[in-house]
Amino acid sequence: MKLIGVATALPGNPVPNSKMEEVFGLREDWIDLMIGTKTRHFAVDLDEKSVKFQLQELAYEAAQKAITRAGLTNDEIDLIVMSTATPDHLMPATVNLVADRLGMNRIPTYEIQAGCSGAIQGLEVAYRFLLTGAFTNALVIGGDVCNKYMSFRRDFKKLRSSELINLALFGDGAGAAVLSTDSEHEGITISHIVNRFEGLNREPGQMMNWFGLQESPEEGKKVQSAKEDYKAIERDVPVMAKEMLEELLEKLQCPVESVAHYLPPQLGGHMTDRIVQSLELDSTRTINCVAETGNNGNALPYLQLEQLIDRMHPGEKAVCIAIESSKWIKTGMALTKEEAR
Repeated sequence: MKLIGVATALPGNPVPNSKMEEVFGLREDWIDLMIGTKTRHFAVDLDEKSVKFQLQELAYEAAQKAITRAGLTNDEIDLIVMSTATPDHLMPATVNLVADRLGMNRIPTYEIQAGCSGAIQGLEVAYRFLLTGAFTNALVIGGDVCNKYMSFRRDFKKLRSSELINLALFGDGAGAAVLSTDSEHEGITISHIVNRFEGLNREPGQMMNWFGLQESPEEGKKVQSAKEDYKAIERDVPVMAKEMLEELLEKLQCPVESVAHYLPPQLGGHMTDRIVQSLELDSTRTINCVAETGNNGNALPYLQLEQLIDRMHPGEKAVCIAIESSKWIKTGMALTKEEAR
C-alpha cells in the first residue's frame, strides 16, 4: 500500500499579519506573540471582499496534480474519498463535483465531514478499501475553505476573543494523494494507520456553525460562527500527540531517534513548536509548515506529505500525527520507504 503521488493547492497570495491588522484590526505584534503564524491563504479577496475560490476548484487542482505526479491517468482511478469540514454545499457532496471536473464516472465516491483529523481518516478509508483487493488506485482529497463564510458586514472589533483568534489561525487550501497497491509504482508505504475517537464525555474543543453568525432559539441571542477552547487545546493536544507517537513507534519497532521524519500536528506556529518540544523531537527532522500556510484543516497533512515524498530516502521511516480538538479524534500514520531493489 503506497502513496505514489501527493499535491496541494493554495488560494491566492499569502496574507501577511500586516494585512490582518489592516483589515481586521488584529494587531500584528499580537499575532506574532500569541499565534506565531506569519502568513495564510484565503479563499476570499480581502480588498474586494468577495469569494474568489470554491473548495471544488482547489480540490480539483490538487487532485489532478497528484494523479499526474503518480504517473496515472484519470481513468485509472478506481475510488475517490474526500474529507472536509467546509463543503461547498450540503448537497451535492463536493467530492462528486470534483469527480465530475476530473471526468470520472461509475466509480465509488465518499465524503467525510471532519476537521484536522479528516485527512488521515480519508486515507484510512481508502486504505481499507484497497486491502479488499477490489480496487487498485484510490484518490484521496482533503481541503477546507472556511473563510468564504466570512461576513464583512460585521464589526470585527466587537468579536469575542474565542472567535477572533480563528481569523489569525485558519487559512484555506486543499491537498490530494494517490494510494496504490500496484507493485510497479514506487512510493511511500503506509505501514500502520490509526483513527480513534476519544471524545466520550468530553466537551468540544472547537465548534463551527454554518454561514457565519446565526440566530439562537433564545430570543435576541446570537450563535457565533466559530469558537475555540484554546486552553483545552493547549492542555490536551500535546498529550494525545505523545500517546499517538508512542503507539506508532511501537508499531514501527524502533526508538524515536531512528525515525528520519516527523509530521507533527499543525495548529498554529507557536503551538506546533511547543508540541515538537514536548515530544522531545529533533526540530530538524520535523516537517512543519503551518506558520506559512495557516491552519487549513484537512489540507495540512497533505502539505506535509508533499514535502515528505520529495525528502524521504529508501530505508527511512516517518511518523505523521493529526489531532482533532472539535470532539477529540486522534489519528496517525507510520510510513516507510523501501530500500532500492
